[in-house]
Amino acid sequence: MERRSQLYEGKAKKVYETDDPNLLIVSYKDDATAFNGLKKGTITGKGVINNKMSNLLMQYLEKNGIPTHFVKEISDRDTIVKKVSIVPLEVIV
Repeated sequence: MERRSQLYEGKAKKVYETDDPNLLIVSYKDDATAFNGLKKGTITGKGVINNKMSNLLMQYLEKNGIPTHFVKEISDRDTIVKKVSIVPLEVIV
């Protein structure tokens, strides 16, 4: 799967087009913010953990009959996902 142009960059991830118009690559970053973006920094390995946790959750949902956008984890930080329309919801923990 070929990574192409970047479509989006947020606080925690970047999203890229691929050579398949129905699939994207999500790449998780080590960037961290606090106090509504006033404090910024890097946490080494955060992107790896976020990728693993997100993929475990998506696989659990799929296993229990709830469809997701998850296709395949391709590296510690990168996952192939289906191109979908998102629900504009942000959860901060």
